[in-house]
Parts: sequence; C-alpha cells; structure tokens
Amino acid sequence: MRMTGVSETEDQYDREGAESRGEDDPGRCPGSLGGREYPGLSSAHFPDGTLRPVAETDLITIVVADDQRLIRDGIRVILDHEPGMHVVGEASDGLEAVGVVARLRPRVALLDIQMPVLDGLEAARRIIQASRATSVLMLTTFDDDEYIYRALQSGASGFLLKDSPQSQLIGAVRAIAAGGALIDPLTTRRLIGRFASAVRPARAVPSALSELTGRELDVLRLVAEGLSNAEIAERLVVEDSTIKSHIGHILAKLNLRDRVQAVVLAYETGLVRAEP
Repeated sequence: MRMTGVSETEDQYDREGAESRGEDDPGRCPGSLGGREYPGLSSAHFPDGTLRPVAETDLITIVVADDQRLIRDGIRVILDHEPGMHVVGEASDGLEAVGVVARLRPRVALLDIQMPVLDGLEAARRIIQASRATSVLMLTTFDDDEYIYRALQSGASGFLLKDSPQSQLIGAVRAIAAGGALIDPLTTRRLIGRFASAVRPARAVPSALSELTGRELDVLRLVAEGLSNAEIAERLVVEDSTIKSHIGHILAKLNLRDRVQAVVLAYETGLVRAEP
C-alpha cells in the first residue's frame, strides 16, 4: 500500500509563513444526487474567514467529493471515527464540490481526480482560487506522474492513492490541515523535469520573483533543488530558524500556499532549470 510522492510530515514541509436537508435523505443537499452536508458543527475559522490554528479548535472539518457513494461513505466512516475530525459535507461531482466547499469552508477538501461535470483538478483550482482557507488533498486510483504534476499545478497540497491504508489517510488529513505539503520537493523536481516546458536559466530575475531579496532567491533555488531546511542552513551557514523565516517571507510575497508550489514556480519561471 502506497501514497504517491508522500513524505513523513516534517517541519520542512509545513507551510511556513500562514445545510441543507433533503426530503428523502437527512443531510442531503436539495436537488443533488450525492451531496450531503452536516450543519451545526463548530467553525474552524475566525469571523474574517482565516483559519484558526488546529490546536485552538481541535476540530478538522472535511468535505469529501467522489462520484462513488460507497467511497464517500467509507471515507466518512473512517474520518468521523477519528478524534478531532468531522466530515461536514459531501459531493458527487466537481462542480457540486466547489459549491459545498464555498458554503461550509472546511479546513480540508478531499477530491477525487476523475469526477463528472467538473474533474477534481479543475475543482481544486477553483476552490483554492476562491479561498486560501481550505487545503486540498487529491484522491485517485492511478499512480501516474502526469496526474501528480497536474495536481501540483492546480494548487493541491497532497496526493493520495485510494488503496492507501486508513492510517495514511488519517495522517494525510492531519498534515494537510496543519498546513503541510504531502508531495516532497524531490518528487516535485522529478515531475517538473518530465512535464514542464523546457526553460533556459534566467539571465535576470524573472519578473514574478522581483519582490524577493537576493538571499531569498538563493533560498528558493536551494528549495527547488530539494534541500531540507537543515541542509539549506548548512549550505548558507545560518540557523535553521533563519531559513524557515526566509521561506515564510517567500511564500507570503509570492502568495503561495507551501514550498511545493514554490518549487513549481521556481522551475516554471526559469529561476532554475530541470535537468534533462
């Protein structure tokens, strides 16, 4: 049993910077074939819509989107039995998932990649574009590099195979809720080397990265090479905490969710080049 491209949850992968009731089925969204919501749960957000720290709420709210009812039910049973987790809504297609997430603002959205009406990748992109309050974990039956790369491009924070054991599903949800990224930079680098358009090393700093200082650019290059915080600190002869601070500034200035997105941006802007 495997999780594609998944690393242990470590500080270096943490984000370093930041009702309806149906007539025939209680909790089902009216007019929906598969969506269900579970109202009355405490919010995981401040009134302004920003996420509260996990420790403050002790509740990870989750929306599950999959076109197979059996899969949704199974995931809900697993997660609802886990202390501190609650599935607050479900959806049977990608478009419905976008609407349910917008209404309920869960901390985590589990999205199947292949769904009718709107696929999970486009649903993830719309969810993340609409609000940074929800982190997305992609679910699929396919262990395929192209799917993983497209999930990265959509802004997803993780990628999980449906045949993964329960413990990995639970661990993945906890990590994503805490701001972690479950696809490590080395995997990202390999995928970009295979799928990203070939680019030449930039002669000047790409305009998209112009807000970064020289040291922040150095750190971003090393992150893109797959180095951990400790390895970067050793290379630059500084403390780990200094590197963590630099990465936090990089993510904030570039409006990125995690270091995985930072790696993608570093390659796709030409700051660094994927080796052939």
